[in-house]
Amino acid sequence: MKKFACRTTLALSALSLLALVACSGKPDSAAPGSSPAANAPVTAASAPPPPPLPPVTVSTVKAQKRDFPVKLQGNGIVTPLNSVDLRAQVTSTVAKVHFSDGDFVRAGQLLFTLDSRTDEANLAKARAQLVKDQASLADSQRQYQRAKQLFTQNFISQGAVDTAQSLMESMAASTVADQAAIDAARVALSFDRIVAPSAGRAGVVNVSLGSLVQANTTSLVTLTQLDPIAVAFSIPQRNLPDALAALKGGGAPVLAQLADGGGSFKGRLQFVDNNVAVGSGTVQVKAVFPNKEAKLWPGAYVDISQTVTTLVDATTIPQAAIVQGPRGTLVYVLEDGKARLQPIKLVYSEAGEAAVTGINPGAVVVMDGKQNVRPGSPLVERSSKPAEKPTAPASDAGKPAAVTAKP
Repeated sequence: MKKFACRTTLALSALSLLALVACSGKPDSAAPGSSPAANAPVTAASAPPPPPLPPVTVSTVKAQKRDFPVKLQGNGIVTPLNSVDLRAQVTSTVAKVHFSDGDFVRAGQLLFTLDSRTDEANLAKARAQLVKDQASLADSQRQYQRAKQLFTQNFISQGAVDTAQSLMESMAASTVADQAAIDAARVALSFDRIVAPSAGRAGVVNVSLGSLVQANTTSLVTLTQLDPIAVAFSIPQRNLPDALAALKGGGAPVLAQLADGGGSFKGRLQFVDNNVAVGSGTVQVKAVFPNKEAKLWPGAYVDISQTVTTLVDATTIPQAAIVQGPRGTLVYVLEDGKARLQPIKLVYSEAGEAAVTGINPGAVVVMDGKQNVRPGSPLVERSSKPAEKPTAPASDAGKPAAVTAKP
């Protein structure tokens, strides 16, 4: 019985000892051959530093300070300043055509002569009537003078004098009417001579000798002015103040280029429309170009380049150096041999150049190779030669490098 009680006491003592060890939280003794440092948890302070970024070979360019012209690019249509469709003002027949299809005519040049015999006869009749009434007027004037003399001698009454005076004034009015009839006959006769209202190029002649033309109905020919000539195009609404300011200053320069490469032409802005198109938000404008060689033809399409304003002392960089990312418009700037990400604001870009804000003139900007650059990357400019790495001897090729332990 005593032997069984002793065993029970030993078992309880062993269980109590195991419980105390478990509650103490201390790990068991390390396995043989393992070091405490190997089993220690890895912390941020004890983590190895990240490997350095590899150098990137790039080409750079310096930001420049200069005046940057703001240009508008678009398409325009050549339109004549004057285009006249000539029609006869009287019904008559064509007596003579004084030019040919496609001729260049001068202002006032005689183009058509119509049958004028009827109008000449009417003019002669009006002149004859004037001569007749002038003779009657002279006779009435003599009768009036005689009546006044007889009245002073008391041979006639005052009523007779008034009648003579009224007759004289009536004949004077008739002569005035006759002169007006002569002027009207001359106007009708002038309609038989059709002249060019302005200089230009004639189109197809629609009538020939002996053709009957109806007054204000029959189209004879179309005259189109070619020198100077206009180009109509549109500008965005946001550039309307610049266009109006340029128009007050004598017109901004406009460059027109034929679509087929037939040459470029310089003109000036002359007209800005008085309303903005609701659908497109643009304003119709017109520029005038000298066209002595008649290379600009009505209806032709041209490429328009217009300088609306100039950014004075703007900072410019190549457009290829700009990086568009989720954080906005950026560039990589070379400072102390490393790349730094610099936010910028794009003001205007044209022909591969961009005016920006956010960097100073003279800053070295990465242009080619920026796709491999990260912030803090060491940069090697292509114009400079990096130092060559020493090569191992041929006999040691394939052997691992010796590691020297530092104390």
